[in-house]
This record gives sequence, structure tokens and C-alpha cells, in this order.
Amino acid sequence: MGARLTMAPIDFSAARILVVGDVMLDRYWFGDVQRISPEAPVPVVRVRRSEERLGGAANVARNAAVLGARVALVGVVGDDEPGRSIEALARAVGIDCGLVRDPELPTTIKLRVIGRQQQLLRIDFEQAPGAQALARKLEAVRARLADAQVLVLSDYGKGSLSEIELLIADARAAGTDVIVDPKGDDYARYRGVTMLTPNRAELREVVGAWRDEDDLVQRAQALRRSLEIRYLLLTRSEEGMTLFSEAGELHVPAQAREVYDVSGAGDTVVAVIAAMFAAGRPVDDAVRLANRAGGIVVGKLGTAAVSPDELFAA
Repeated sequence: MGARLTMAPIDFSAARILVVGDVMLDRYWFGDVQRISPEAPVPVVRVRRSEERLGGAANVARNAAVLGARVALVGVVGDDEPGRSIEALARAVGIDCGLVRDPELPTTIKLRVIGRQQQLLRIDFEQAPGAQALARKLEAVRARLADAQVLVLSDYGKGSLSEIELLIADARAAGTDVIVDPKGDDYARYRGVTMLTPNRAELREVVGAWRDEDDLVQRAQALRRSLEIRYLLLTRSEEGMTLFSEAGELHVPAQAREVYDVSGAGDTVVAVIAAMFAAGRPVDDAVRLANRAGGIVVGKLGTAAVSPDELFAA
């Protein structure tokens, strides 16, 4: 069931995707490490350049937009310079931004310090958005939902999806597929979605440790049925991916590739799945193509996107 994927390039230009969730800015400081600090046993990084990239839900949106899909992004940012950077970066790749500015909220930032292409430190700046900003965000989602074929809910546990049950109910009422990249151990809030995409650690937190493959199948399928989820896609790093559905299990092995950086790989997988769903492609093909995309993006530094040329290369 893990046969090699052969697929002609797909035109995603008619695919309409709405991404909602925890929007953040990924900042990178690149430098050289030539000595240890005399103040403490830590490396001294002389920063040579910096870079900003879309992170979290914004990275999902970017990945889908790079594939050629029509993408709208809704989330909460601060009324600050990082928030404006996110909007500028998103608009630069053609994303329709529905970002709500909360003057009381600093925009979520992940700052990574890179020395000689090695991540030395990550510093996070984050705070949960307030109730008024969340209410305005919900209005922005509802204004765009009718035009979306697929709703992606990117949950990083930063507080932007506290009303996720309402979003799922609205999408189901509109007949829109819902894909959720989950966080935490309360999966009851994801009840009724089309697809849930946990990784191994996230699923283990909910169903417990499995003894073997048969035990995994029983636990995953029991969870999927209890929450009325059509598809549960387990991303398994070097073991590839396994799709659980009423039809059984589909396992797609990982493609042999040097892993450089796993940051944002889950975002890429979700974006490809969403684009394939919106394009009306079968779920099996969606999983195989997402597996290929994940294998490509882990070979890049930091949060990155996969181009159609890379994805459909022979």
C-alpha cells in the first residue's frame, strides 16, 4: 500500500482554502560562532544577517499559496511591527489577509539563533489574545467561509482557536471540509472534522503508548470513530504516514532523504492535503503527495514551502 506516487502536475488555481489559527512570525538570526563567552559557558554568536518568515497558521497559508491555491488567512496579531511584517509577507505571496489587530497583544514571535547552519537557541514571545479580538476574528472567518472549499484550523495552542467548536459547526453547516492540525490532549473539541493530522507524540498524549502496530490501529480507529472523524492522518517522521478511515488503513513509507530541519513540516503536509481536497482529488493521492512534500521540506532550513516544480519533479 506504500507504492511510489506517479502523478502529473496539478492545477490548484481553482482551489479555495481558508486557514485560521495561531499566526506567528518566525525570525532567524544567522551568525558565526568563534568563541565561548567569558561570562558563561555559552557560544558567542556574531550576527551577520537576519530573516523573517511566516510561521504557524501563516506558514500553512503560505505553503498552500505557493502551490497556486487561492488562500485566505484569518488570525490575531498585535498592532505592532511584527504584525505588519506578517501581513506584508502574506500579501507578497497572494494571501488574502483577514488579520485582526489586538492593541493589547504582542504578535507571537519565534526567534531562532543560527550559528554555522546549526540552531543554537529559540526564544518565544507569546500571549493569548483577548475576548474582543477573538470575537472580531470569528466574524472575519464567517465572512470568508462561504467562499472556501476547505477550512484549515492550525492549532498551536496559543489561544487563537478557543472557540474552535463554533468554527467547526459553521463549516459543517456550510458543507465545507475541515482539516485540523491539533494540539493538546482534548481532542473532543475537534469532533466531527473531516481530517485530523496529529504526529506520533501528539497522538500518544491522547490515546497512550501503543505496544505494536495492531495496538496502534485499534487505538487510532477507536479515537476516530468516537469523535466522528472521517480521516485520521498520523504523521510518523522516519516511518512515513498512516491514514485511518472507515475503509481501513493506508500506510505510506517515508521517502529516503537527509533530514535537515523538521520545523514547519507539519504545516506543509496540511497545506498539501487541503489543496488536494479543494481540487477534488482522492484522499489516497492527497496523502501520498503530502508525504512527498514533507520529505522535501525537511531538507530545508527553517519553516519553508515546497514549489509545484519540486513537488511534481520526476
